[in-house]
Amino acid sequence: MDSISNTLKAIETVNNGQISYCKFLSANDTGDTGAHQAGIYITKNAVPILFKNPGRKGENKEKFVKIKWQDDFSTDSRFIYYGKGTRNEYRVTRFNRGFPYLRTEHTGDLFVLVKLSDEDYSGFVLETEDEINEFLNAFSMSPADTGTIIQKAYVKSETRTDLAMMQFIETLTSEFPPSKEMSATARKIYNVVYDHEENIVLNPDRQLISWVEMEYHLFRKIEYVRYGNRISKGFSSVDQFIEIANAVLNRRKSRAGKSLEHHLSAVFDGNSIKYVAQPTTEGNKRPDFIFPNAEAYHNLSYSSDELVFLGAKTTCKDRWRQIISEADRIETKHLFTLQQGISAQQMEEMEEAKVILVVPEPYIGTYPKEKRSSIWTLKKFIEYIKEKTNA
Repeated sequence: MDSISNTLKAIETVNNGQISYCKFLSANDTGDTGAHQAGIYITKNAVPILFKNPGRKGENKEKFVKIKWQDDFSTDSRFIYYGKGTRNEYRVTRFNRGFPYLRTEHTGDLFVLVKLSDEDYSGFVLETEDEINEFLNAFSMSPADTGTIIQKAYVKSETRTDLAMMQFIETLTSEFPPSKEMSATARKIYNVVYDHEENIVLNPDRQLISWVEMEYHLFRKIEYVRYGNRISKGFSSVDQFIEIANAVLNRRKSRAGKSLEHHLSAVFDGNSIKYVAQPTTEGNKRPDFIFPNAEAYHNLSYSSDELVFLGAKTTCKDRWRQIISEADRIETKHLFTLQQGISAQQMEEMEEAKVILVVPEPYIGTYPKEKRSSIWTLKKFIEYIKEKTNA
């Protein structure tokens, strides 16, 4: 099955399944840490896809199922809760000999598990950025929204967050706000509801993830308000359905990358860092961020050692090479991503190309153990910029 049809099949299966889950395969899952025999780790918030009731500490619990992979071949696998001793975790184990997806080169692939019945499941592994982003866009998710049950339909609630979102939606004069306004509103709602604005300095890694997650929920809320009634009433023609479906998907695709850039800008502003976003460099290239500014970059008497480059990509399995030629004066490039894990081989290729990966601190554990020390957190990058610019 080619990658496009594989992705479409995964989307269709999730839509038709009872309950679905997705996560990026970590280095521990694929064997980059030598521990792949333990199986694929499943987060505790996704227990309903494995068992009707959670496991109990002090006891192991298991269930045997059949998983059809890529709509192609099947494995007789096991869901298990390890509750004895110091362990307290859920995993999918028992894959046939020669199972292709728990190898180091699949670190960072997106794993999708769909429950069809109590004993029958579908599994998909999406390998390329195009596949991954196509799947995430279909459910209006960002990489930060993985590692949990997939929300196929909007769930009504009346939390303080939802009320704040509705107040914003009621003020809109257009169907959807511009990307920059959407991101700014998500940050404002998060800061008002949770009152942790100090984290922009103290814990920028967690703050950025929280903002990205909040924008996802805000976006879904607006979609529900705008399209919920229309969808529940059905469509008068196939053309009408296609028109609305295309509008929804195109909007989802266009927001993700811009969203990340907006939130990074807010982090830099909150830390009083000088930068320019989307400046023009050689060959009319448009890097995401240059520090301290475009004037310094184009002033050849300004030392290139004092210039810093940061690319921003929600996922980086394939497209990280694009940043290499985006600013010729800066030899070492930094790349921020929400990607959760890539293979040790890919990281070695990055190192050879003098690309330093910058990843939210909570995600570093998904990368190969021997490579984690070379990954920067967002906080470390900020400290580096401040030292460079004497901010």
